[in-house]
Amino acid sequence: MLLSLSWLREFVPYEGSALELGERLTMAGLELDGLSRPFAGLAPIVVGYVAECGKHPEADKLSVCRVDVGDEVLDIVCGAPNVA
Repeated sequence: MLLSLSWLREFVPYEGSALELGERLTMAGLELDGLSRPFAGLAPIVVGYVAECGKHPEADKLSVCRVDVGDEVLDIVCGAPNVA
């Protein structure tokens, strides 16, 4: 059976890590098949807001966009035709 840590926390007020909880459940006699972090690969993804977009000065099919990513505003060269 697969259980989500957030689902377990709805029933048990546990603030430790998933690894610590797995060890505690194992010590209590429950069998733990494994732990997985399905969203661990998403950590480096950054979401931003395109504040401005204009034509690239030296390329016909590129745009230069100013993107607000929260901590800073970045100038990003973009080749997507649907960015305006």
